[in-house]
Amino acid sequence: MSQDELWTVGRLLEWTADFLKQRDADSPRLDAEVLLAEALGCRRIELYTAFTELVEEGPRGVFRDLLRRRAEGTPVAYLVGRREFYSLSFRVTPDVLIPRPETEFLVITLLDWAGGGSCPIHICDVGTGSGIIAITAAVHLPRARVTAVDICPKALEVAKVNARQHGVDDRIEFIQSDLFEAVPSDRRFDFVVSNPPYIAEAEMAGLARDVREHEPRGALVAGPRGTEVIERLLPGAVERLLPDGHLLIEISPTTHDAALELIAATAGLRPGETVKDLARLPRVVQAKVEDR
Repeated sequence: MSQDELWTVGRLLEWTADFLKQRDADSPRLDAEVLLAEALGCRRIELYTAFTELVEEGPRGVFRDLLRRRAEGTPVAYLVGRREFYSLSFRVTPDVLIPRPETEFLVITLLDWAGGGSCPIHICDVGTGSGIIAITAAVHLPRARVTAVDICPKALEVAKVNARQHGVDDRIEFIQSDLFEAVPSDRRFDFVVSNPPYIAEAEMAGLARDVREHEPRGALVAGPRGTEVIERLLPGAVERLLPDGHLLIEISPTTHDAALELIAATAGLRPGETVKDLARLPRVVQAKVEDR
């Protein structure tokens, strides 16, 4: 990026998208727009009416630094400190996974089951991370009380910030816990939902570089099989779910069959229909508490 050339918004975006494409970025144009909007302190949509405007050296310097770090593999969400999920903006840091569209299928399934009615509902989000599931549920279900659990204290701090930002912190209790270990033993839930670590160790090498090198490994990798956390989650969920309670777990297509087998082998749980994503791949496994 020459210092002497006149760089307009449009020219910067074109050059940057090509630069990132050559470095195998998944969404080079989107990355370019998000980073330039961040450097200019504007909304991304405002760039479309400013293609011919010159970008001063100050913002260009900020943009160059962001672009350098992106080219080195740092995810855009960590560079700008936020990511949209289910039309809500969430703060993200390297202590939490970056929200992904696949997890919206888990939220949609939860809202479908929990929507309607007037009675209070109690939800437990196990492995809450940045809080996207717990907070989105609280935003869309005013009658919900949510317990959000995570083993990582830094992740919980991020989630608390997000809950305050969206005005639902009074209906979410955050607990540092390894699964249900520190959750009060007498607490029962209508729904247990989780996006647990579900990557097998052998799959890690095949993930994108920015995921492999920058997102928290402990939130990604479950163990050699990829189902180790789910195995531990299931018996605890049975104990904590109310009669007719629902369990919803996001899974990888590669662990779908194994997850269903684990559910079928867990006393007190009855497997339900798997929810598929837009690519028609299995994404959310469901189970219901059997009559006791």
